[in-house]
Amino acid sequence: MFPLGDASRRTRSVPVATLLIIVLNFLVFALELGGGDDFILRWSLVPADIMAGRHLETILSSMFLHEGWEHILGNMLFLWAFGPEIEDSMGVGRYLVFYLLGGMAATFAQVVVDPTSTIPSLGASGAIAAVMGAFLITYPRDRIRTVVFFGWFFRVTLVPAIALVGLWFVTQLFSEAGSVIAAGATSDGVAYMAHIGGFVFGALTARLFEQSDRVSAQQAWAD
Repeated sequence: MFPLGDASRRTRSVPVATLLIIVLNFLVFALELGGGDDFILRWSLVPADIMAGRHLETILSSMFLHEGWEHILGNMLFLWAFGPEIEDSMGVGRYLVFYLLGGMAATFAQVVVDPTSTIPSLGASGAIAAVMGAFLITYPRDRIRTVVFFGWFFRVTLVPAIALVGLWFVTQLFSEAGSVIAAGATSDGVAYMAHIGGFVFGALTARLFEQSDRVSAQQAWAD
């Protein structure tokens, strides 16, 4: 399933911060294409380095790196589907801080679960998971316009956010458990614990970052 956007409400203003994050991700991706593996390895996060106090700047830089077109397009699609409404509920400044802290929380979770790993970690998935966690708390009953695939066939349908986001989170939990049982937290190359950490951060802190007057205004607009 691929989410396209919230069908239950519209944002009251242009989602400047979400667009800025998307543009920045694509600009960094362009630098990756030009710099090759050396660029990626330099700015990706390596848990063992962080534990040793080295390359701490990669805690931030790794959030804007992606391993390929499929990775970045998938991440940006999810961000665009859930980000604008959360930005609208928090305001631009709060949302940007929330996004960065969500990415850092995701990184922390991954480092804690596999502190000796020398496998480079990169991607915006952890920060986007935080946005999804916030969405589940703030707008659980909203319907998300979603592309659902059935083999070679697909259809666009409306899926409740609590079902779509909840299913995604449960999938991450089972995938993480499977990875640990198989051979460690990053055995298949996907940092599931980062997704879980980001999501939990977003769900727990959403109410701290959102502004009640904005959420009330959004609800009135949706009604």
